[in-house]
Parts: sequence; C-alpha cells; structure tokens
Amino acid sequence: MQSREMELINIVLVILLFLVGSDAVINLKYGINEEMKPGSVIGNVTKDAQKQGFQIAPQPPYLRVISNSEPRWVELSPAGILTTQMKIDRDVVCRQNPKCVISLEVMSNSMEICVIKVEIEDLNDNAPRFPTSHIDIEISENASPGTRFPLEGASDPDSGVFGVQSYSITPNELFGLEIKTRGDGSKIAELLVLKSLDRETQSHYSYEISAEDGGDPPKIGAVQLNIKVTDSNDNNPVFDESVYTVNVMENSPGNTLVIDLNATDPDEGTNGEVAYSFNSYVTEKTRAVFKIDSRTGVITVHGELDYENAQIYELDVQAKDLGPNSIPAHCKVTVNVMDTNDNPPIINLLSLNTELVEVSENAARGYVIALVRVSDKDAGANGKVQCRLQGNVPFRLQEYESFSTILVDGRLDREQRDTYNLTIQAEDSGTPPLRATKSLVVKVTDENDNPPHFLKPHYQEMVMENNLPGSCLLAVSAEDPDLGMNGTVSYSIVPGEIKRMDINTYVSINPSGRIFSMRSFDHEYMRTFDFKVLARDNGDPSLSSNATVRIVVLDVNDNTPVVTQPPLVNGTAEVSVPRNAGVGFMVTQVKADDYDEGENGRLTYTISEGDRAFFEIDQVNGEVRSTRMFGEAAKSTYEITVVARDHGKPSLSASAYIVVYLSTDEKTQESIGPVNLSLIFIIALGSIAAILFVTMIFVAVKCKRDNKEIRTYNCRVAEYSYGSQKKSGKKKKLSKNDIRLVPRDAEETDKMNVVSCPSLTSSLNYFDYHQQSLPLGCRRSESTFLNVESQNSRNAAPNHGYQHTFTGGGQQQPDLIINGMPLPEPQLTVKVFLPVHSFALSLAQ
Repeated sequence: MQSREMELINIVLVILLFLVGSDAVINLKYGINEEMKPGSVIGNVTKDAQKQGFQIAPQPPYLRVISNSEPRWVELSPAGILTTQMKIDRDVVCRQNPKCVISLEVMSNSMEICVIKVEIEDLNDNAPRFPTSHIDIEISENASPGTRFPLEGASDPDSGVFGVQSYSITPNELFGLEIKTRGDGSKIAELLVLKSLDRETQSHYSYEISAEDGGDPPKIGAVQLNIKVTDSNDNNPVFDESVYTVNVMENSPGNTLVIDLNATDPDEGTNGEVAYSFNSYVTEKTRAVFKIDSRTGVITVHGELDYENAQIYELDVQAKDLGPNSIPAHCKVTVNVMDTNDNPPIINLLSLNTELVEVSENAARGYVIALVRVSDKDAGANGKVQCRLQGNVPFRLQEYESFSTILVDGRLDREQRDTYNLTIQAEDSGTPPLRATKSLVVKVTDENDNPPHFLKPHYQEMVMENNLPGSCLLAVSAEDPDLGMNGTVSYSIVPGEIKRMDINTYVSINPSGRIFSMRSFDHEYMRTFDFKVLARDNGDPSLSSNATVRIVVLDVNDNTPVVTQPPLVNGTAEVSVPRNAGVGFMVTQVKADDYDEGENGRLTYTISEGDRAFFEIDQVNGEVRSTRMFGEAAKSTYEITVVARDHGKPSLSASAYIVVYLSTDEKTQESIGPVNLSLIFIIALGSIAAILFVTMIFVAVKCKRDNKEIRTYNCRVAEYSYGSQKKSGKKKKLSKNDIRLVPRDAEETDKMNVVSCPSLTSSLNYFDYHQQSLPLGCRRSESTFLNVESQNSRNAAPNHGYQHTFTGGGQQQPDLIINGMPLPEPQLTVKVFLPVHSFALSLAQ
C-alpha cells in the first residue's frame, strides 16, 4: 500500500470526524505481525466499538462493511470478528514502506461510521542480499588516499530498522567503506582508498563486504570484493559538477534530452578520450527509462516516464578515459519527473458490491447508501477533483475533498420505481480538465407499506334463490404492490350476524378470494344481505383493508298460489245466490295469495271447468259474476272450478271448486254496475231497519186484536193458565218431546197453523189459524211449522219433506198437548220442518 493512499485515508477520517463529530465516527486500531496463520483473530470489532459508545444493531449483521482496502487478507464476520484471510507477507504487500496499514470502514444501522486500521508489524525474516556473488573493480595504482569508488548495495525486503543499516569490509587495512543514504531511504556503500597502492607490490586484493540489518540479532549478507590494481594514467576525467538536478515532464517521448554531461580529461589520445556509463548499481528499472550516450554523455529518455509511478530518479554516472589504468570520475544526476494532467480521476465505490447497492424504501433523508473515494494520480491542481451526481434522482452527493458520500435526498417508493441508475462524474482541475464517470445501480428494497387494495370498494352479486349450498357466488380481488410476503394477500369474512345468525353460516371464502354459499337462500325470507371481506397481507406487521359485498337474492317461481277467499273446505266452497239474480250479479270473489314477486306473484283468475256458461270471472280481481238470469226453471246448484295462475316460468296454479246454490229468497241484489256500492249498502240497511220497526209494531197490534177477537191460542198465555205447570226458569223451544196427543171430540175440525221461531226477540210460540206467512225476522231454515188440518185436508201436505201419519183405532182421538197445554182440535195433522232437512209429521185421529 502506498503512502499516498494512507494519506487519503487519514484525510477521509479527518473529514468525517469534522463533519459528523466524534459520536458518529470512531477509530479502532489493531496491530498484527506478518506471517500470521489464516483465520487468526485480529479483534472483536463489535465489542470494542460498543465500549466507545458505538450503536450496534441488536441482531447480526451488526455492522455493514462499506470499504476494505485489502479484502484478500482480512475479513469482518457478521458477528463483528475481524480475522485474517490468508498468511500475510508484509514485504510483498508494503515492500519497504515504513508503515503497512489495512483500512476498513464499517457502518451501523444508525449511520455511524467506524474506521478500522490494522497495522501489519514487520518481522526481521529477511537477511540483506547482494545482487551478485562477487564485485570486481579496477583501481589505478596512482589513486590517492580518499579516492572513492561506489559499490553496488545490498537489498533487504524488510522495512525500517530491519532493513540494511550498515556495511563492513574485512580486512580493512588498505580500503574502507563510507555509507551513504539515498533519496528513497536505502543505504549504499562507497569504497574508500585509505592508503597508496603499488601495483608492483600487490596487484590483486580480495575482501568480504558484509551488509547488516537492524534486527536483534541482526541478519547479515556478504559478497566478495575483488580489486585489481592497474598501472597509472596521469590524468583522470573530471565532471563540471558532482551533482546535477534536472526536470523532465512525464510522458516525454523517447529520445527527449534529459541532460548533456561533460567530463574533461587533459590527456591526449586515448588517455584523454572519455567514455560515459551508468554505474553498475543503477537498477534495471532506471536503465529501462533512461539511456546515456557513452561517447557524448548525453542522457535521453529511453522508456516511459510516469509521475504516478516514480517522481525522482537518481542516476550515478561515471566517466572513464580510454587510456590504461584509467581512474573514472563520478557524478550524480537527479531527475525530477514533472506531473502533467494525464490521469483522469478514479472513482471507487466503498461498498461490498461496487455495481449494486440496496436501500430500503423507508430510508430517511440523509441515509448513507455508499461511500465514494475519488483519487487522481496527478499532483497539484491536476489531482484536485470535484464530484457531482448526474440526473434528477432522489439522492445527493456530499463531497469532501477526495471523499464523498451518497445520501438519500427524497422519498423512495419501490412501487413507483424500484431501480435507479446513478452516474457519478468526477472532474479534476487540470488544463484541460479530465473527467471520469462511474455508474451505480441502486435497488430499492420492499417494505410492507401498502395495504391490500380491493379493485372495487363495493361488490354486488345477483343470486337466484334455491341455490345449491357450496356453489361459488363471486370472487373478490385485492392487489398489494409490495413484494414477497408483504404482497401476498389472504382473505377472510369479517365476523358479523345476519338475522341473528353467524355470517359464516351463510357464506365462506377461500384464500384466493372466491366466495361460496353455505346454504340455500330464500327470496321470501331474505332478499338482500351485506357482509365485509377482509384482505390481509403477510407482512410484519401485516396491513389490511376491507370491502363490502352485497348478495341480492332473486325470486324464483317456487311458491304455489293459495286461495284465501272464499274459505275452502277440502278445496270446496259453497255460496248462495238468489234465484232471481240478474245478469252481472256478483256470486263471490276469489282471492289467492302468492309469496313470489313480480311476474312470479302476479295472478290471473280463470274458470277452467263446470258451468262456465252461467258465470264469468274478472281475471285481475277474481270477481265471479253471473252471465244470465236463472229463473224459476233453473236447477238448484251450479258448479264451477276457478284456477288462480301466476305468470312465472313455469307457471304455478291453485284451484277452488265452488258450488253455487240458488236461493228462493225474494230479496235479490241486482247488479249495480258502476253505482256506488257503499251508498246503496247504507240505504239498504236503513230501509231494512225501518221496515223491521214498522213490522214489529204491526205484529204486536195484530196479535193483541186476534187474541181478543179470533181467540187465537197463545202458547205463552196457555202456559200461564195452567196452575199445575210451573214456570220454567229458561225459555224453552218447541221440540218433539213437547208434543203429546190427547182425546178430543171429533167435531172440532178447525184449522190451526203453529209457528215456532226462536230468532224472534220474545222467543214466543205463535199459533195462528190459516197463517200463510212467517213472522217478520224468522228465517225459513229456523222455523217449525205445525199445521192442524181437518180430515179432508189431510192429503194436502207438500210433497217435499218427511211426512208420517199416526192413525187411531177408536172414536176418541188424543188431544195434542204442546208444552203441557192441550189443543181442542179432535183431528190434527202436524208437519214439522227442521232447519236443514225439512220433514212433515202427520198425526191422524
């Protein structure tokens, strides 16, 4: 990990602490040694964060990882345990950087941020190492003490104190080492001539150079140094300066001039001809970027310069003449690579999934859905980046230097839109500016925020009565735009009663919303009923709504008409009609009831059979009227069958068998046609009352006169005339037991009619000779006629009725005793007419 990235992390943390405060952002630091085994526990982040007041969710996952700089090496479990993923070699991860830090950013449900730093501690597990097994150099014998010769240094992958700290040479009587630190912090050694050399005395030397790190105990690497002493060359090349500093723009094309070096040698010929070269310890990487012309000393760009990869190059150049035993001259060229705006900004999304982020539709404004880290490898204004969020979306980008957050900035509704494609644009401040874009898909997750919605608030279904129980009546449907269990709808009947019966005894509903009947409906009992259906989703908590359902029970022609007038006995009714009734006389009115409705209950009356020629019927109101005069010659009874038929399909009917009797009563009700019946009825009642009153007065006067003049026998007077007969406490009516026969003289041949009428107010028995008519107010069916005749008129009895004659054998005939009173007639014929079946009793003496 580079130091610049570490600086960015520190900047981000500082910004977050500044913006949200110390309560919203906490820091946790852990240290581990490299080479730890996979699965080693680094720390319990959940426990350590809670100690600092960090709000943790009650259930896993406690924390949401939004950034992990090295997900290959460390991971955070759902329980908040930070562990290693694999064996970490710091020397590979961070090379020789003084600090090697892995950074993680996690967020709680309350949008608090926890920044975790895991510093990998270096172990001294590597010894210094020279690139070759031996170093060969040539030194002229005339090299004066103090002459320096750069040596190729050793490298150590360890960092800090565990890197190369010192060099030593053994033995060191003629030569010594001087240690120098380079710009990148590495240490090199230069061979220092301590004493004058004499090729003739010794032309070869062999030493051991050791490189030692700062471990405890230190690790050592060694290389063999072979020195060859050459014959002297009077003059050596000399550079104008020992150190040169030049600036080169990055991305300079090949052969771009870096510097033109010049080393002078006053010698002539080959002794004064200088050859330039890089020192042997100049790295291959540097040699790939620069090249030097050995003849002219011109250094040019050979490879690709990239400020973002390397900002400084140090080139160690030596100039050596071509003479024998030449002593080379050395100089250092420091090349500063100048930045150009050649790198567009880099946008990194700090989330587990860099292409898809999920957010609840109930997320409040300001809820952080992602962290965005923007970097630019360029320096200065070229590396200063500004970000913005494109499009009209309910999100906003909060920008802080190279760190930004994406926040919810409006109401989210998954049912209206469940996916947003966000485009982040970053632009640096270079000239011209460079831009970069990053797309991010935000998926809005569902919450149970919508109750089921019925397609109609009110449902109505027409059902014919007499339906089959268990048949499907209708189906209701409710929609829920939520997903999964939040949008799964189930149905039920809201508890209630219909006519004091549980609604569930009438209808039921299955989970899919189909409503079934639980019984057969009767239109005459209940024409409509309402109930409510509840639709409930399976969310947590669940939401519900209801709709009203009305069932209309339609009529079916299932009720047969019932004749209610005239009263029927075994389907038969008897009515009486005066014999002299005229045409249009209303015989009777047939009425029938039908519990059905409409056409099913509308009745039509017809005469189906019988004496239809004599009668007609009104099809609507059922009035039966005569169509002709009956007269004296008509038969005594007529029969018709009246049918009351409804208009249903199929039609139902009821019939009444009506027997019409012709009465001999002279009181005839004529056809009144359109005359006001009520007025006629009142006038008739008044007339009858007046006639009755006059008749009563007339009868009373006539009876009194007859008692005096004609000596009519009065039963009541006779009853009182017999002292031996006690007056009964009750009024008695004439019966067969009250009639006795007593002997009388044969000469008495007078006639006497005896009439008994219990309906009279006085309940008297009237006896009147030769009386031909009934007393007023006495109905023929209630009268008893006693006819006393002479022997000559004995055979004049009517031919209808029952007649029985009693014949005596002697001259003395018994007297007729009625209620204890004797009648004086010697010969007597008695005819008794009973109320229904009249019969005659003849007694002959």
